[in-house]
Amino acid sequence: MNEHVRVLGRTGVQVSPLCLGAMMFGAWGEPDHDAAIRIIHRALDAGINFIDTADVYSRGESEEIVGKALSGGRREHVVLATKFHGTMGDDPNQAGNSRRWIMREVEASLKRLQTDWIDLYQVHRWDPWTDHEETLGALSDLVAAGKLRYIGSSTYPAAQIVKAQWVARERGHERYRCEQPPYSLLARAIEADVLPTCQEFGMGVIAWSPLAGGWLSGRWRKGSDELSSRRSAMIPHRYDLSLPVNQAKLEAADALARLADESGISLIHLALAFVIRHPAVTAAIIGPRTMEQLESQLGAGEVQLEAAVLDRIDEIVAPGRTINPADAGWANPALAPAARRRQPPAA
Repeated sequence: MNEHVRVLGRTGVQVSPLCLGAMMFGAWGEPDHDAAIRIIHRALDAGINFIDTADVYSRGESEEIVGKALSGGRREHVVLATKFHGTMGDDPNQAGNSRRWIMREVEASLKRLQTDWIDLYQVHRWDPWTDHEETLGALSDLVAAGKLRYIGSSTYPAAQIVKAQWVARERGHERYRCEQPPYSLLARAIEADVLPTCQEFGMGVIAWSPLAGGWLSGRWRKGSDELSSRRSAMIPHRYDLSLPVNQAKLEAADALARLADESGISLIHLALAFVIRHPAVTAAIIGPRTMEQLESQLGAGEVQLEAAVLDRIDEIVAPGRTINPADAGWANPALAPAARRRQPPAA
């Protein structure tokens, strides 16, 4: 097999170890469609054959841009992934994991992407209000109809990955072939359970936010005059340096940047190479907003990290540790006060 591609789980589909994430194309990032399309074409020309987007990214605009970029004969050579679950309108049923919404939204994504099929259709988040059987049944029907090739999950806790696999087997449904979790040098919790679970079930793993939302871009250094990002105002709990967990992230990011300097590589390449080195990981999702950002990330798949560098990384951020729990990408409903406090009996 070509050394520059990897098999996505047990599907036999071969994908590049860097997956182009399209979240920053559209109103959330680069609003100029032509500029975004040039970035996509450059990534494809550089050997990336895997693109990941979602309906919720700029409310469908990202999918529209990807569809334009893949027109003219490029679609056939790209493994195209998108996601559903996020809110797409004011109607409360324009979101979630129900059959009702899946059957409607997949048609909208196909239209925006200008394609007859989606290679990997992923549930953007698990929710406790929808049975796995409901979601898997709808997705299985879409696979049978030829509109989807494979299905996957994103940011699922390990227990729900196992449950979904069990439901698929017991009910004769299609099973999730891939999981898309957050994974970076600063967010390593999935090493303890999610990644081993994926390996056990032969699932591919495409890691999102391998640069930790910009913390590992090289800009977040101690003593820097301006410590902020485009997303700081949107999600302050992940960036506000008045919070001790984010101060700890800054300490770790600074130490990792020094390690990268000592190793003669960029922090970006160190971060990406670390993620795709894990035996469970198929690909890391890069999400450039500009051509400069894309160029800084290309080539990371060829970087080899020596054991001494990996040992030093483990000293900076211990295996299985996510410094700021907010970087896990979901909030465990079992930890909410209402779930932990037995209610007094009614009078």
